[in-house]
Amino acid sequence: MIKINHLYQLLFISIFLTACEVNNDKQEIDSHVDSEETYIPEWAKDASIYEVNMRQFTEEGTFEAFSNHLQRIKDMGIEIIWLMPIHPISKEKRKGTLGSPYAVADYKAVNPEYGTLEDFDAMVNKIHDLGMKVIIDWVPNHTGWDNVWIEEHPEWYTKNDEGEIIDPIDYNTGESWGWTDVADLNYDNPEMRAEMIETLKWWINERNIDGFRMDVAHGVPDDFWKAANEELKKQGDIFLLAEGEVPKQRNEGGFHADYGWSVHHLLNEVAQGEKNADDIWAYYMEDTSKFEKGYHMMFTSNHDENTWAGTVFDRMGDAHKAMAVFTATFDGMPLIYGGQEEPLRKQLEFFEKDNIGFENYAYQDFYTDLLKLKKENAALWNGEYGAAPTRISNDPDVLFFYREKDENRVTVCINFTNSKKTISLAEDIRSQMNEIEMSESADLSENEIVLNPWGYIISTN
Repeated sequence: MIKINHLYQLLFISIFLTACEVNNDKQEIDSHVDSEETYIPEWAKDASIYEVNMRQFTEEGTFEAFSNHLQRIKDMGIEIIWLMPIHPISKEKRKGTLGSPYAVADYKAVNPEYGTLEDFDAMVNKIHDLGMKVIIDWVPNHTGWDNVWIEEHPEWYTKNDEGEIIDPIDYNTGESWGWTDVADLNYDNPEMRAEMIETLKWWINERNIDGFRMDVAHGVPDDFWKAANEELKKQGDIFLLAEGEVPKQRNEGGFHADYGWSVHHLLNEVAQGEKNADDIWAYYMEDTSKFEKGYHMMFTSNHDENTWAGTVFDRMGDAHKAMAVFTATFDGMPLIYGGQEEPLRKQLEFFEKDNIGFENYAYQDFYTDLLKLKKENAALWNGEYGAAPTRISNDPDVLFFYREKDENRVTVCINFTNSKKTISLAEDIRSQMNEIEMSESADLSENEIVLNPWGYIISTN
């Protein structure tokens, strides 16, 4: 569903940093405490996620055609395939020629444009054979206008004073979101809730999927998520991702991960010269005070950002690689939106056919190196399996931090400006930077790091 811009405003605390050299007063947050029982599925401990826009991924736009890319995606270091909604799309009140994948006509069927249920099963089997997992995009907040539920159970929908089913309402303003191609579900109805949970279970037990990305999770009551996710986890070792940034949904609602919307918007602002590394760190300290479990999915793009806000090149310009390094090495699970490895230099149409057009794979090696680095270094793993970042520089324009778990330590230095920066190194910091794993526009010596605009360097001990 279309992203809600600025739904959550950032709360910043002030950090006053005076010197420009690395010091030993390291800013540290212990957000990765040991527990008797791990919260995140063990198979997702070092996972990165890859989003697939099935309609636009290949010229054919089918499960079978997409399956030809699976080995390549596996070789990138991807663990989780996230499929945008694969259900039939409603025709009534449809937007554009093909409609939105988020206007679901039947929760227990697949879009015939993509293939059959048997084709879907074959794709899932291939994903599993390659050692990856697959989650599907689920739309619990609303359905299309010709969904079978509307005819059979109109009482499952929200209605106005005249008894007419309505499209979703912005609870901040009391006005329509403008999502006129979908009908709002009424979560005051217990029968609808029960059927929603049973249908979710059907996809796990009958179609062998490994979890869900829940669309507009922030628009669905928290108590539903608590009940639903407890029931879903009884079906298997699944992964649950919320499109939202609501602490209660992770802390109490059973979601393993949610969207890092706040830091993503910050990254856009940093790339545009409006924010700096201090703002990123202030966000992080505020964020870790609110979330007790799980982690954010970190990204430079996704289907909403690409279509409605612009490509990474539009929003981040020359900073796009530096920002990708941040999302892959900082606290959280990195997302690659299908096509970024090409790279995708256009905004894909949402309601029409608009093929990505894979041909060059110019950034395939860049993302592969990043995700390989994550897998091979336990300090960079997700949530409780990894380590919290510790900042070791007080230069407001440079994010210089390390993550350390047991004997593994990864140090990352990113220039968050379009100007050259020089960072002096304390002896104890330099001694931990033995192996340079990745770098661009950066030089390391015994005493300092020289970073050209948007330069970065990643090292291990």
